[in-house]
Amino acid sequence: MTHADISPFTRTAITASIMLATLMNSLDTTIANVALPHMQGSFQASQEQISWVLTSYILASAIMTPMTSWLAQRFGRKELFLISIALFTGASVLCGVATSLWQIVLFRVLQGLGGAALIPLSQAELLDINPPEKHGQAMAIWGAGTVLGPVLGPVLGGYITDHLTWRWVFLINLPVGIFAFMGVLFYIKRERAGVQRPFDFIGFGALTLALAGLQLMLDRGPTRDWFSTAEIWTYLAIAGLGAYWFVIHTMTAKHPFFDPRVFADGNFVMSSIIGFFVGTMLFGSIALLPTMLQSLMGYPVTTAGIISMPRGLGAFISMFLVGQLIGRVSLRALAFAGLSLNAIGTYMMTLINLQMDDSIVIASGLIQGLGTGLIFIPLSALAFATMPPMLRTEGASLFTLIRNLGGAVGISLLQALHVNQVQGAHAGLVEHLRPDNPNVYAYLGADLTAPVGQAMVEGMVYRQAAMQAYVADFRILFIVSLLSAPLLLLMRTPKKTSPQVAHAVAD
Repeated sequence: MTHADISPFTRTAITASIMLATLMNSLDTTIANVALPHMQGSFQASQEQISWVLTSYILASAIMTPMTSWLAQRFGRKELFLISIALFTGASVLCGVATSLWQIVLFRVLQGLGGAALIPLSQAELLDINPPEKHGQAMAIWGAGTVLGPVLGPVLGGYITDHLTWRWVFLINLPVGIFAFMGVLFYIKRERAGVQRPFDFIGFGALTLALAGLQLMLDRGPTRDWFSTAEIWTYLAIAGLGAYWFVIHTMTAKHPFFDPRVFADGNFVMSSIIGFFVGTMLFGSIALLPTMLQSLMGYPVTTAGIISMPRGLGAFISMFLVGQLIGRVSLRALAFAGLSLNAIGTYMMTLINLQMDDSIVIASGLIQGLGTGLIFIPLSALAFATMPPMLRTEGASLFTLIRNLGGAVGISLLQALHVNQVQGAHAGLVEHLRPDNPNVYAYLGADLTAPVGQAMVEGMVYRQAAMQAYVADFRILFIVSLLSAPLLLLMRTPKKTSPQVAHAVAD
């Protein structure tokens, strides 16, 4: 469908329908975060186990995203839209009625598979139904939808969990999905499908094997004492075999899953590495913060969601500013400013303690959000600035995959490190808490020979150990921010940002 074939009413109906689908998908990147402690209690899961609810969704979406272009060509954009909305909505309902941890992880995988295509499809559709002179306005609407979801997610998730149950965080997608499905069904015209090249099932299978093995190793490692068990070694072998198979196949196949020529572009390689770290910083901190606020600071889930909102608000503001600054300010300078702000905000989080108020969390979240918004668009523009036009579609898919992989790996690693750091800090704190130590009773007012005193002291020690572990996690994210910045010096800055690059940026 082209913009000349549709009426203003149909264009409005299509825009509303596909933006509902986009908003529904982007909401689910953060809406479940504040509900994690409640879900953890429902499923009797540990903190590292409940993080699978986040990583399974991100990883499934990352794996599925590169298939969007081929699936749309093979089955048609409308058909893929309908299938994706139906799968995402159905999986959301299943998440809402899940009765075990394994069930909700499986259903979150289905959610990720269904939602992966919604954002790139909605962008492509908006560009097609609007004339070239309105592409900027269309991309502003699209960008607002993709950013508005993460902004509203923590607040909406907190309110729903507080006043209903965490299950409605997922069940709320049902009416939204129905409206989006009906709008696409009735207003988007069916196009003739056709495939430009065969799909590389071997390369896709090898990539999936590598990513699944890596994620299972990271998720299961903390509860299996890492490499002291055959299970973790098995996951490592699967990940290594899949990665080796994927690399060899990509270099030798006639039609590989990813064209190896994209890796010859220095800007793309450096941007992808930084993008991996940015995904780690963004998703890792988002996963840590709500649990910390609720478990250690005693905040209600709604309050935790509101306190998390400034991060998304900052990203929304800075992404708007970037649109005005591109072409006037160096892309590397913008990206460096973003990484610097992210580092400042993360450093502020290393100063937290159990006696603090919420001002430092709000201020650091706003600064980190401003930094994140300044990073994404310039970094994406740099990634595709020197890449041949025929490789940009594949490059955009791979860039998104690497960024989402960074998020999944970041969540798993930080949760694993958190568990180990809590144990280490706890052991250090209890070393001198002996019944014969007179300072213990004088300071704590507790008798360690009595069960009540032991329980009280244990609770205090655990809270202090957990806070030390959170500070250590944020310190790691701060170091990652600092180490990412020098990589910008290895990239070339284009003289102008072409429209093609701007479109690839949004992918």
